[in-house]
Amino acid sequence: MAVNPIQGTIPQSTADLAAKAPTSNDAAKANLNYDSFLKLLVAQMKNQDPTEPMDSAQQIAQLATFSQVEQTIKTNTNLESLLQRTSLGEANAVIGKTVTSADGKTTGVVKEVTLYSDGIVATLDTGKTLVIGPGVKIK
Repeated sequence: MAVNPIQGTIPQSTADLAAKAPTSNDAAKANLNYDSFLKLLVAQMKNQDPTEPMDSAQQIAQLATFSQVEQTIKTNTNLESLLQRTSLGEANAVIGKTVTSADGKTTGVVKEVTLYSDGIVATLDTGKTLVIGPGVKIK
């Protein structure tokens, strides 16, 4: 039996990965798929051969699997919300503080911050920007 190779591209950067990351529409799609599964399950039960009915353990296993997928999507949504709140708190905590880059070349008081999905960028009183990350000193 011949097996076809997998078609597609491998993301080369984090931007490519971000473009393929799940979105809030995924939850809506999952609900649609879950509802579709329930409709399919009911149709399957209605149209099964009465002399060889479907195993009820299989039906329950299928339903449990889709229920787990739905709960996982809800959990991910809640975690994303929690991470966003944490990031906002971290961004707020550096405003007004003196920061120094890891190499010591950039220093200043944080006037404003911009929050991105992968970190915080501080705008200093000197007009320079500094990514708040490992090695940055905050006083």
